[in-house]
Amino acid sequence: MEVLLIDDHPMLNAGIISILKQTRLFKVCAQAQSLKEAMYILEKANALPSLIILDLLLGEDNGLDFLPMLKDFCQNKKIPKPPVLVCSALGDVFKIQTALKSGAAGFLSKTGGREELLKAIDTILEGRTYISDEVNLKLKKGSSVYARFTKREMEVFELIKGNKTNKQIAEALSINLRTVENHISKIYFKTGSSSREELRKL
Repeated sequence: MEVLLIDDHPMLNAGIISILKQTRLFKVCAQAQSLKEAMYILEKANALPSLIILDLLLGEDNGLDFLPMLKDFCQNKKIPKPPVLVCSALGDVFKIQTALKSGAAGFLSKTGGREELLKAIDTILEGRTYISDEVNLKLKKGSSVYARFTKREMEVFELIKGNKTNKQIAEALSINLRTVENHISKIYFKTGSSSREELRKL
């Protein structure tokens, strides 16, 4: 079975390629380091790969954008969409949820080893969703945290996780600094955190 690998980290790519080659069941038919390159490969391919392995951090590209692009491409071509396994070091709960809601068939942390990668691939090719234990734990923890927030607190929280200052948050949400400070105080209280660094780890 052929696999398209979308990742811009050569050493990690080499590891995945080696693991798949050893199985004698899968082979990486093509590699892309950007979304533009990935879509070009799909456009030129005689047949789509059986599986796509996608990283979310692709230089200036956001890997999440690939999921709706792939969906539209397959709908326009009237062909089945190959399953996508997100394999990323990015552990942000919001992005994990977004990936799964956008059609990813699974989410695997790059800290996982050979056996977990192969287990994820087998699970996905059987038509089931795979979420690693590490990722699932983050989802459960993150869901319980998010459930306590108001919509505005959620927006502030995501901007904090994006390393934005209070001033930048105020400008992004068109609110004053005092309001931002009030929201952050409530976020600290609801999460039991005492610093921005702790919030960014949630």
